[in-house]
Amino acid sequence: MSSSVSYQKALSRLSALQSNLAITSLFTVPLPDGTDRNAAAIPEMLFWLSRAGLSPESIASSGLKCVHVAGTKGKGSVSAFVGSILAQYSNPPTQKVGVYTSPHLVDQRERISLLSPQEKEGMIDEEKFGKYVNLVWDTMTAEARKQLGAEAKEEELEGPGTKPFYFRFLTIVALRAFLGEGVRDAVVECGIGGEYDSTNVLTEKSVSAAVVTQLGIDHVGMLGDTVEKIAWHKAGIFKRGVKAFTIRHPRETVGEVLRERAREKGAELVEIGVEGVEGGMLQGPFQKGNMALAVYAAREHLVKTGHKFEGRFGLDEEWGLDDIPDKFVKGLREASLRGRCEVVRDGKDGTEWLVDGAHTEDSLAGVGEWFASRGGDGLRVLVFNQQERDPKILLTALLKGAEKEASGSKEVFTHAFFTRNEELPPKEGEKRDQSVQTKALEIMKEYNGEVESRVSDNVQLTIEGVKYLTAKARAEGKECRVLATGSFHLVGTVLKRISA
Repeated sequence: MSSSVSYQKALSRLSALQSNLAITSLFTVPLPDGTDRNAAAIPEMLFWLSRAGLSPESIASSGLKCVHVAGTKGKGSVSAFVGSILAQYSNPPTQKVGVYTSPHLVDQRERISLLSPQEKEGMIDEEKFGKYVNLVWDTMTAEARKQLGAEAKEEELEGPGTKPFYFRFLTIVALRAFLGEGVRDAVVECGIGGEYDSTNVLTEKSVSAAVVTQLGIDHVGMLGDTVEKIAWHKAGIFKRGVKAFTIRHPRETVGEVLRERAREKGAELVEIGVEGVEGGMLQGPFQKGNMALAVYAAREHLVKTGHKFEGRFGLDEEWGLDDIPDKFVKGLREASLRGRCEVVRDGKDGTEWLVDGAHTEDSLAGVGEWFASRGGDGLRVLVFNQQERDPKILLTALLKGAEKEASGSKEVFTHAFFTRNEELPPKEGEKRDQSVQTKALEIMKEYNGEVESRVSDNVQLTIEGVKYLTAKARAEGKECRVLATGSFHLVGTVLKRISA
C-alpha cells in the first residue's frame, strides 16, 4: 500500500470516529442517579489500550519516559517548550523526542511530533501517520473479532463501533508511534482535566515529571465550576515518587488543593516563580511562566534519565536564570506551536496576523495584552468568535486586557469582524444562526461605538472583508495588523485561509 493511499485511508477512518465534542456535550446533562460520568473513563481507556495490544506495563517496559502536562492555560506551550529543550539533547537520526498535544488546527498530524535539533517542528510525516493510525485500527479490529466471535458482522468489526472516540484513539496512536519509532523521551499533554484524562493511563514508571500550568474555569460540566474543583482534576496526573511542578497560585485555597493532592498521590509538589528568556518564537506576556515550568520539568526529566549538568544547574539547590544551559535557552527560543501567540505575515500584502486559540476569560485577557503591547497606528482589526461560551464575558476580558496594556485607551481596534467558524458560505437554502455574533457586535458597540464592526456567517467572507480593508489601508501607507482569537476552530480555519 503506497504512502498516499495509506494516509488517505487513515484520514477516512479518523473521520468516522465519534468526535470529542459529542463526548464532552454529554456532561451538560447529569445522569438521573447522580453517577459521575467520569468514573468509567480510565477503566474504559485501559480496555481500549488492551484492544490495541498495549498496556501501561508494556509502555513502561519499553523505556519510554514522559513529561506529563495538565492545566487550563499554557499546557500546549509548556509541552512545546519542554519538547524543544529535550530535542537539543537527543541524538538523531536514531533518537527523537515525541510530543503529543491537542487540538490540531489545520492538519491532524500536528498532534504528534518527532523532534530533533534539526527538526524544530517535527510534525509526523504522512507515511508514518498513516502507518500507525491503520496499525491501531487493524489491531483493534482483529482483537474485536476474537472477543466478539463469529456472530459479529465483519462490517461492524471493521467500522468505528469497535474503536474508541477520537481523542482516545489518537492518544493510543501517539503512544504506538512513540514505541514504534524507538522514542525514549516524550511530552504528553492532557486533553481535558487530568485524573480521568485518556493520557492518565501512564504510570509512575513512565512519567519523569508532572506539570500543572495556569488554572482557570473551563469545561465546567466535566471538571467543576470552581478553580479549586478544577485543580483537583488537573492534579490527578501526580504520581508517587515523581516531582510535580506548578506556578504558585495567588489563591491559597487552590494551592492547598494541589498540595493535598500531592500528599495523597505521594508526589513532591514544587511551586515556582516566574522567569523566562527573551526573543522566543512563542510570544505573549504569560509565556515566561510557561518557560519556567518547562525548564524545571525538562531538567528533572534529563536528570532522571541520566544526564549530568555542570555548575549550579546540576545541583538540587536554588539556581537562577543565569544558570540555565545554552541548550535550554536555544530550546525555549526555538519552540513553536500553531495557534498560540503565533505571528503570520501575509506574503502577498504584508499584513501581520496575530492568531491565538484562547477561549477562557484569563487567557483572552492575556491575548488582549499581547496584541496591544505590539503598539502601532494604522489598521487594527479584530476577528473573533466563541460559539459555545458566553461571548460577553470572553470578549469583555479580551477588550479589558487590551485596554490595560494600552494605558486605559479603548482604541486598540479600529475594526471588528464577528464570524462563525465555518470556512465557506452556506449552501443554497441553508440558514446559519448568527445570534452569538450579533450579541458580540452589540458588546463591542457598547464598549466603543467608534469601532467599525460587522457580523459574518463564514470565515471566507470575513477574510475577504479584512483584505479589502488592508488593501485600502496599504494604499494610504498605513500599517495593518489583525488579531484572530476566541476559538481554536476559528484560528485553524483562519490559518488555512491566509496560508492558501
